Amino acid sequence: MALAFARMSDSAYRVDTIARLAQWRIDSFGASSYRKSDPFMIGKWNWCLVVEKNRNLIIKLFPVIPKSARDNLNPPIASFNIRVISSLGSRKTLVHPEIRDKLLRSGEGFVWALDVQLTGRFIVDLEFLDLQTASPNGGESHSIWSEGFTQHNTNSTTLSSVGRMLSESIHTDIIICASDGTIGAHRAVLAARSPVFHSMFSHNLKEKEMSAININDMSIEACKAFLSYIYSNIKHQDFIKHRLDLLRAADKYDVSDLKDACEESLIEDIDTKNVLERLQSASMYRLGKLKVTCIQYLVKFGKIFDISEEFNAFIQSGERDLIGEVVNEILSAWKGF
Repeated sequence: MALAFARMSDSAYRVDTIARLAQWRIDSFGASSYRKSDPFMIGKWNWCLVVEKNRNLIIKLFPVIPKSARDNLNPPIASFNIRVISSLGSRKTLVHPEIRDKLLRSGEGFVWALDVQLTGRFIVDLEFLDLQTASPNGGESHSIWSEGFTQHNTNSTTLSSVGRMLSESIHTDIIICASDGTIGAHRAVLAARSPVFHSMFSHNLKEKEMSAININDMSIEACKAFLSYIYSNIKHQDFIKHRLDLLRAADKYDVSDLKDACEESLIEDIDTKNVLERLQSASMYRLGKLKVTCIQYLVKFGKIFDISEEFNAFIQSGERDLIGEVVNEILSAWKGF
């Protein structure tokens, strides 16, 4: 009972997160108040938001790093967008200029003083563009989201040798024909990683007879990235660059772990520029988790208001069943409002 009295409700302090976006919904805020959110996780760090009001509305953001972890977890260097969305009356948005490469220490952080009076319902909307780990000795920082795509393996020496078989064309026995080039590969490796390739080489199909596979819906660069994944030596930048091509190939050739990896990666960096494309990819390739995340991003997190023109075009030309799912979610959200 005392706890309930001390804190209005758990939801009043909870920050909702999805991908790299965090939103704190504040339903009521007095003329002179202070409120600190519960910690929320983005990247490697827990974060807190604080809202204060006296004459001005002040918003603070800082990482929460326990003393026991400070030796092992260096402070972040953050790039982000932050804004306040007021839903009292007509929707009004206050936007801070984009923050780039700001070092944020535990207990210290970013402060935004707004010369406004907000007493009703509003949302603090925070979207991270990048998070880097600060080097303790002044060395070069690096993004936590480009530290490398890691395929789970137990014997790096063996897998390195397998990767060399591809990169150095060691005893290749089949040619992959992409739309703009060719590359040699190995039947045994392809068959072991893909049931579709296994079936090709097990039956009297033209691929078996001609010692060639036509993948003319992929460029040679995307095809090399696909094969590099199969041989367990793909580079992170190639994975990110060719994710949609890799997803299509994973679906076509039934490489389930690659399909899962693409889905998880596409979820991680959803934003207003790509959410509709990702939503349609999720529907096309039956990616349930990605589809749910995209719909939540649009509806629950209100990003549909930021891309109203693009969403109207999607309504006009998109897949009917998919549009129906999104519209039903919108109607459900309105009923609960």
